[in-house]
Amino acid sequence: MRNIKKVILLALSALSVSAMAEDDIKSDMFNPVNTGVTTLSIAPDARASSLGNLGAATDPDMNSQYWNPSKYAFGYSTGGLSLSYTPWLRKIVNDIFLANLSGYYKIGHSDNQAISASFRYFSLGEVATGWSDGGDNINAQVIHPYEFAFDLGYSRKLSSKFSMGVVLRYILSDLSFQDTQTGETNSAAHAFSVDLAGYYVTYPMIGRNECQFSFGFNISNVGTKVSYDGGTNNYFLPTNLRLGANFMFPLADYHSLSVGLDLNKLLVPTMPRVQSYDSTEAWQEAWDKWNTMSPITGIFKSFSDAPGGFKEELQEIGVSAGIEYVYNQQFFGRLGYNYEHPNKGGRSYFAFGAGFSLNVVQLDASYMLATAQSSPLDQTLRFTLTFDMDGLRDLIGKRRK
Repeated sequence: MRNIKKVILLALSALSVSAMAEDDIKSDMFNPVNTGVTTLSIAPDARASSLGNLGAATDPDMNSQYWNPSKYAFGYSTGGLSLSYTPWLRKIVNDIFLANLSGYYKIGHSDNQAISASFRYFSLGEVATGWSDGGDNINAQVIHPYEFAFDLGYSRKLSSKFSMGVVLRYILSDLSFQDTQTGETNSAAHAFSVDLAGYYVTYPMIGRNECQFSFGFNISNVGTKVSYDGGTNNYFLPTNLRLGANFMFPLADYHSLSVGLDLNKLLVPTMPRVQSYDSTEAWQEAWDKWNTMSPITGIFKSFSDAPGGFKEELQEIGVSAGIEYVYNQQFFGRLGYNYEHPNKGGRSYFAFGAGFSLNVVQLDASYMLATAQSSPLDQTLRFTLTFDMDGLRDLIGKRRK
């Protein structure tokens, strides 16, 4: 039973860090930023993932709650709902998955504000463990660890070109189990967080064509720490800063192309490593400071605490780039690339996808090809089904007539 915690930690680490070569993991240069509830960093929808995890400044859609909730104020529809499903580590197991439900609704007569919500559930499948009492008897226990988050958001236009949004989130990470040998029990971890986002869009004329140029930012998961042992060990949420820009230009009638770029950085201080200190006592002192550090202090500390200095700080910035082709707002083709420095996890991959939209429903799919064959992200497939409220109203209205 004592091994069950190791099993869970291994499962979680597989979600957050690529399976690197043994020499790379032992290297002093390999130093990813560690957080609790790592599943909050997993992209939920097919559109953004097919663009290489691009979403801070792309056109508003039903899944903007995760990428930039302030975009909802510029939503083209009165509202809508989106359901996404992602099987995870599909080459190894078949019972780990992420399910996400999100949507928004425009409120007021001026059409400049919206409320939104999302619910995400991550199942780690079935985990079994056992031990022998020294004889022929084998004791076993099966648990079903999971994590979920529920949030509510509000966004509003502050001008004809700029909006801001805020999201309040509740998080539960249930990896609890009881050691029937010792009676020890670990508890589920609870946390609360907030997101703050902004979105700016303008429509410059280039030649005879009206284009769209947009910027966006999202500071997400600023909140309390999580602990599975009553506060003895505390872990930061994956507090994150995302900055993005997107440019859309028409190619011809009914045809358009968008190119975008996102920069992404975890606002979490680097966990102290034993090899970075001259003595165990010095490491223990650094660990105690990290363990008791407040989340707000950790945000500011995250910009200057990398052992490798400014060079390593730059390595913590991830890059997402993507291209989206749109025909008549009905057919979508997408291609993207996500880069993460090998010393910070190496979760780099190519992605591509497509979507098809009718008046009421849109189906999107994406597929990922990791640059490292051992990566848990390799061959990950996502599906997103979106329902548009305006299209549904039009359909009902036609049937009544």
